[in-house]
Amino acid sequence: MDKKCSTCYIGIGSNLDGPRQQVLAALACLDSIDCCELVQCSSLYATKPLGFAEQPDFVNAVCELATTLDPHQLLAELLDIEARMGRVRFGIPNQPRCIDLDLLLYSTQQIETPNLVIPHPRMHERRFVLEPLIEVARYAVIPGKGSALDLFETCFTQEVVRVENDS
Repeated sequence: MDKKCSTCYIGIGSNLDGPRQQVLAALACLDSIDCCELVQCSSLYATKPLGFAEQPDFVNAVCELATTLDPHQLLAELLDIEARMGRVRFGIPNQPRCIDLDLLLYSTQQIETPNLVIPHPRMHERRFVLEPLIEVARYAVIPGKGSALDLFETCFTQEVVRVENDS
């Protein structure tokens, strides 16, 4: 394969049907995507829901992938994994879900199309994204926003608790 590999970061979250197991299953699926290599994954983090608060807590993580897929191809793979794992989208934001895979960063690219926005909107405001991102990429920069470490300081009061990764 002669195509150049790009580094990207995927946010993973679940709050239904055994959230910890759902996140671990999603990691296995990510590791099986053709043209992708799962480089590393953060610890798992328990977090309170944002927005629609009357739902179970989430388990979240961030993983690093190396890929030769372009961002739209990678997004299609993520949506396929979600569908295979039973995710049904109703168009209601912040609803409970068995799995959520978000393409957070793709190299240093900034993309804004009807189907894909990179960096992921609002990731710079969410500790449950920034803390695991910093764990796997301490000096990550969010294009157009700044250093993940600096942005983390602005949302430090949001409650995030590291949980065990054991399967």
